[in-house]
Amino acid sequence: MPDFGLQRYRSVFISDVHLGTRGCQAELLLDFIRLTEFDRLYLVGDIVDGWKMKRGWFWPQSHNDVVQKILRLARRGVEVIYIPGNHDDQVRDFCGIHFGGVVVARDTIHQTADGRRFLVTHGDEFDGVVRYAPWLAHLGDAAYCALLAANTTFNRLRRRLGLGYWSLSAYLKGRVKNALQFIDGFETALADEARRRGVDGVICGHIHKAEMRMIDGVLYVNDGDWVESCTALVEHDDGRLEILDWAKARPLAAVHAARGLANAEPEPALA
Repeated sequence: MPDFGLQRYRSVFISDVHLGTRGCQAELLLDFIRLTEFDRLYLVGDIVDGWKMKRGWFWPQSHNDVVQKILRLARRGVEVIYIPGNHDDQVRDFCGIHFGGVVVARDTIHQTADGRRFLVTHGDEFDGVVRYAPWLAHLGDAAYCALLAANTTFNRLRRRLGLGYWSLSAYLKGRVKNALQFIDGFETALADEARRRGVDGVICGHIHKAEMRMIDGVLYVNDGDWVESCTALVEHDDGRLEILDWAKARPLAAVHAARGLANAEPEPALA
């Protein structure tokens, strides 16, 4: 397994954090941010789950820490671009506005160090259910939250047994024929949009399935999520793109952090 501890990247892309829900893996995300350095951070939608927060309030300290950590990155000079998704779609009303150094944009074009251009968008606008049957999308979201609650209980038991994180919902998603057909159609639609805009690829989120593959000459990249897969897309200084699976990398990262930061000054409290 590669060394993920104290790594530097040119750009980082994360999406589908779903702060405000019990399924959010905020502690793992805080680990990731603490143990990496980068010049640019793209928040590719569904960072805060407005749908769930309308049904009931859930906001533990770790969720607040994520927000404060991102704002601190912006204050330190990291370029932070927030591209809202369907669960935080109200933020779309503020496109073009800066909040504490965070720029809100409907979508954007990212150019890698090796000159490739990528459309960066959450992806919900290419989901037919979200666009044309929002009531069904909300119904599906409620069912999904129930599945995630079961997944949280399941992983709590796994931790007590000394086992690592495992996503029940991701397992089921990968084995249901209709889900596979939906994912394939979604990926193809995003690749078609990238081709229409004349770019080399597309970077998105939305479907909670990390992926990087060529589709008819266009590179489709999905950075995954921080509910099921706990993944991020990173760009190395030479422009190479890589999907990091932090749920698997965390034990190794923690070891390297303990070694590398043992004599470091403690980080100031979150503002």
